[in-house]
Amino acid sequence: MGTSSKTEGPSTPALRRDPYEVLSVSRDSTDQEIKTAYRKLALKYHPDKNVGNPEASELFKEVAYSYNILSDPEKRRQYDSAGFEALDVDGMDMEIDLSNLGTVNTMFAALFSKLGVPIKTTISANVLEEALNGTVTIRPLPIGTSVSGKVDKQCAHFFGVTINDQQAAAGIVVRVTSTAQSKLKLLYFEQDANGGYGLALQEDSEKNGKVSSVGMYFLHFQVYRMDSTVNALAMAKDPEAAFFKRLEGLQPCEVSELKSGTHIFAVYGDNFFKSATYTIEAICAKSYEDTTEKLKEIEAQILRKRNELRQFETEYRKALARFQEVTNRYTQEKQFVDELLKNRDSIHSSFTVSRPANHNDIGSGLSNGKGDDSKVYTTGEDGGSDGKDKPTKKKWFNLNLKGSDKKLG
Repeated sequence: MGTSSKTEGPSTPALRRDPYEVLSVSRDSTDQEIKTAYRKLALKYHPDKNVGNPEASELFKEVAYSYNILSDPEKRRQYDSAGFEALDVDGMDMEIDLSNLGTVNTMFAALFSKLGVPIKTTISANVLEEALNGTVTIRPLPIGTSVSGKVDKQCAHFFGVTINDQQAAAGIVVRVTSTAQSKLKLLYFEQDANGGYGLALQEDSEKNGKVSSVGMYFLHFQVYRMDSTVNALAMAKDPEAAFFKRLEGLQPCEVSELKSGTHIFAVYGDNFFKSATYTIEAICAKSYEDTTEKLKEIEAQILRKRNELRQFETEYRKALARFQEVTNRYTQEKQFVDELLKNRDSIHSSFTVSRPANHNDIGSGLSNGKGDDSKVYTTGEDGGSDGKDKPTKKKWFNLNLKGSDKKLG
C-alpha cells in the first residue's frame, strides 16, 4: 500500500489507509455490502452529528475517499492489482472535491459546502438514520392516486408505491407539487442489506409559475435533471457564461426504470423556517404515452442543443474578440476623423479679412488665400465673362451668397 503526505485536496487523507480497512469490509465484499458499510460510517461522521469536531470531518473524508475507490469497478480493480499507485490520484481528488455527489454521496454534501463548493442543501442526519434503521412510518401511495400533506422543516413523510409487471414495463412517474411554493425534496430509497432504506436519489423542487414542483421519471430512457450549481462559480465570475453554461447543468438521473414491487419515496421539508404543504402523486406512464414521447424528444433536443452551444461558444468568443478589436478601432478612427475635420475647420476659419495676431500667420493666410482665389477664378473663366468673377469669388468665401449673386448680376 502506498502512502502520501499530500494534503491539498480536501478529500484526500494525509495518510492513506487500505479502503477495505477504512470501511471495515472484506476484499470479496459485494457492492451492496460496501454501500451499506459506507452509509453507516458516513452517518456516524455526518457533520450534523459532529459539530465542531474536526477529527470527525477527517474521518468522513477518509470514508468518502475509500468509498470513491471501492464503488467504482475500474478503480477497485486497479487498486486490488497495484494499490494506490495504480490510481489517478489527482483526478480522484477533483471528483470528490467537486463532490461526485450523485446518488448516495448527495446526502453528505454539507461537508463539501463548508469547504467552499457550491452545492444544494442536504438532508438531516436524523431522517437518514431513521430510514437506514427501518424505523420510519410508510404510508401507501397507490398508482393513479395522490396524497396531500404538510411536512415539518427538515422532516420527511415516507410513501410506499407498489407496482406490478405491466406498470413497471410501461414506466412510472412520481411527482410532488406545492401551490404554496414550498421548498421540497423528493427522495427515493432502496432496500438496504439490514432491512432499512438507503437514500438512492434526491431531487430538489423548483418554482414554476405559481407552484413549486419536483418529479422522478422512470420511463426506460435516460431522463435528466437540471443542476443549477454546476459551474456556478464560473458563471458568477463571467455573467456572459451563464447562458452557455445553462445546459451544462443537465445531469443524467441515476435510475431510469423500476422493477415490480414496492418502492419507497419521501417528501422532505427543505425550508429551514416553516413547514411545507404538498401533494404527491404516483402515475403509470401507460396513460401518458404522448407525453412520454414528448419528454423523450425534448430531452434529445436539449442534448443536441447543448453540443451545438459548446461549438457556438467557441465561435462566439472569437467573434466577440474580433468585435472588441474593431470597436476599439472604431473609437480610434472616430477620434482621428473628428480631429481631421476640426483641423480642417480651423484652416477654413483662417480665411478672413481680419488680421491675425501672429504676423507669420497673416502672410501665410494671405498667400494661401490668393492662391486659392486665382484657382477658382481660372476655373470659372472658361464658361463665363469677366462680369461673373466677383460672384464666383463670393461663393468661395461665403457659400450662402446666392441672393447676392443675382443682385450683382
